[in-house]
Amino acid sequence: MAGPAREGNLEAPTRHPLDWLNPEFFNEKSLFDEMERVFDICHGCRRCVSLCESFPTLFDLVDESPTLEVDGINKADYMKVVDHCYLCDLCYMTKCPYTPPHEWNLDFPHLMLRAKSFKFKNGDVKTRDRILTSTDTVGNLAGIPVVAQVVNAANKFAPARKALEVVLGVHADAKLPEYQSNTLRKRLAGHDSKAVAEPAGRTTGKIALFATCYTNRNEPGPGEDLVAVYEHNGIPVILAEKERCCGMPKLELGDLEAVKAAKEFNIPVLAKLVDEGWDLTALVPSCVLMFKQELPLMFPNDPDVQKVKAAFFDPFEYLILRHKEGKLNTDFKQPLGKVAYHAACHQRVQNIGPKTREMLSLIPGTEVDIIERCSGHDGTYAVKKEFHAASMKIVKPVVERVKKAEAAHYGSDCAMAGHHIENGLRDGRAPSHPISLIRKAYAI
Repeated sequence: MAGPAREGNLEAPTRHPLDWLNPEFFNEKSLFDEMERVFDICHGCRRCVSLCESFPTLFDLVDESPTLEVDGINKADYMKVVDHCYLCDLCYMTKCPYTPPHEWNLDFPHLMLRAKSFKFKNGDVKTRDRILTSTDTVGNLAGIPVVAQVVNAANKFAPARKALEVVLGVHADAKLPEYQSNTLRKRLAGHDSKAVAEPAGRTTGKIALFATCYTNRNEPGPGEDLVAVYEHNGIPVILAEKERCCGMPKLELGDLEAVKAAKEFNIPVLAKLVDEGWDLTALVPSCVLMFKQELPLMFPNDPDVQKVKAAFFDPFEYLILRHKEGKLNTDFKQPLGKVAYHAACHQRVQNIGPKTREMLSLIPGTEVDIIERCSGHDGTYAVKKEFHAASMKIVKPVVERVKKAEAAHYGSDCAMAGHHIENGLRDGRAPSHPISLIRKAYAI
């Protein structure tokens, strides 16, 4: 006779590969049976109620059902829970006691991803969402010099935003990113580092930057700051020869074939760099997580994907690894005072520890107030008409922490999260990316 189920894990959570090539992955009955099983466990636990709107939505459905249990929910309403999940992974990595190796084998985010993929495969997707997740296409168009000026002006013009809300479902009050015609690739064209690589610990001492759609076309300044900071520490930096979107926006849409296409473009480029001795990094935590976790789980038997995973580092993880080997320049010239620092979800779930805070804390005359709560942005969730109010509710505690800190600077590793906080503050203060603050402290 089997013994009783354990109440919760004592081991660290482990992740199973995403079985997306199995036809059963898209089987409707199998999917909904698994959702009912997992939702019933979540209903009995309710530990994740404060993380995002997926869980309050689920629990309201239960509490309003005729049976007051999951079996009383209309299965068509399951997708209301799915639509509020933006795959931050915090429930899996920080809250859930029933993740593998627990026998209940609960992976809520990947179940939501499976449901999103089911919806996408069956044509249940809005034109708006296809557009918002096509970052390369939109960026190429909006990055044309004259077009960029027009798009940026329109995004700040209230009547144009109202029209965009009506026509496309992009909320008029959501803060949209600006587009830069002078991209990071243009700014670093012809860049030739004079630094000489010096291996230390797990690091080769030379880094290839995956620019990302956002850093390249929307906010190239922190990309330039990263190059300056790394080379100030004797680390040569190059841009990856070419790139497409990492695939995270399409993953969140459930378009797994588009994720595969992006992988087949990016991985050979990055694997070649690893073979040439380069370590890899990116300034957007979601992109780092894509290469560290999601692609390896989607393609567990692809040796190049695993090779890239092993060589990919969060920017501050890399600097702190060098610091532990005595290879970090700690000659900071300028104190930063108090910094209200928001730790991005997709950085937290990399299981590397608060490396950005560690780096900022090395600066004399600097106090770091770390805020470990989701901002609710997700890249697209916060700009959608039907979810914007929920995203502002999620970010409110973060905004209140920033206000209470009365800090000289605030910001996040996720630039989009930083601007979402800015949208909640509404006091005219712009966020600062942590890498930009490090450059400021070096006075370079």
